[in-house]
Amino acid sequence: MKAIYILCVRQLKRYVRSPARIIGSLGQPILFLVALGFGFKAMFARAGGGNYIDFLAPGIISMAILFNAVFSGIEIIWDRQFGFLKETLVAPVSRLEIVFGRMLGGALVAMAQGIVVFVICLIAGFRVKSSPILPLAIVFMFLIALLFAGIGTVFGSMLQDMQGFPLIINFLVMPLFFFSGAIFSADGLPKFLQFGLRLNPLSYGVDGLRGACTGVFAYGLKTDLAAVTILTAILLGIGSYFFSKIQL
Repeated sequence: MKAIYILCVRQLKRYVRSPARIIGSLGQPILFLVALGFGFKAMFARAGGGNYIDFLAPGIISMAILFNAVFSGIEIIWDRQFGFLKETLVAPVSRLEIVFGRMLGGALVAMAQGIVVFVICLIAGFRVKSSPILPLAIVFMFLIALLFAGIGTVFGSMLQDMQGFPLIINFLVMPLFFFSGAIFSADGLPKFLQFGLRLNPLSYGVDGLRGACTGVFAYGLKTDLAAVTILTAILLGIGSYFFSKIQL
């Protein structure tokens, strides 16, 4: 447990000490929120969909979380190149603890960024429905962060090229975001796209967060919770396996 705590605190300190990183990571979510939220607001309302910002905001919050979480994996490559990883691996703790500590630290940082974007969405006009399940919004934000921190850990353990990591991650993450129901509803899509959304792990995170905030679920609360929790546990195991294969 001490190793997990140390790794979490270390990543949180890196986040707090880097104001440029905090501000820079807000650029893309704010751009999507303003360009799409206000650009398609009138069209969405005319189509009978209600307030588009209420629909879009959970997807934008999820985007902020997943990008921050998945890019936490690059720190493994960084630590490998500068020797800190070697010091970590020779410590008398299990690789599972190290992986979980890194995932948890990355998830907490990503979640903090998600909360900042959540506040920005409220300022932009996002209205949260008061309901008994509203606290589950925090749960889903944390699960999304932990899930994608796990994906980042897997690729950070497999790759050694710092320049290659962002290219591969963007190639993977952008389709996951766009085909997750974050910016458009799955209703009326062709069957093959609906099937693709069902296979996308982010779809369940976005739906759970949106449902907790608005009270409307596309897949159901239990399905969303089960899917994200199980996938996170699987990625923890996969991340531990690849992390244990790291050659220094």
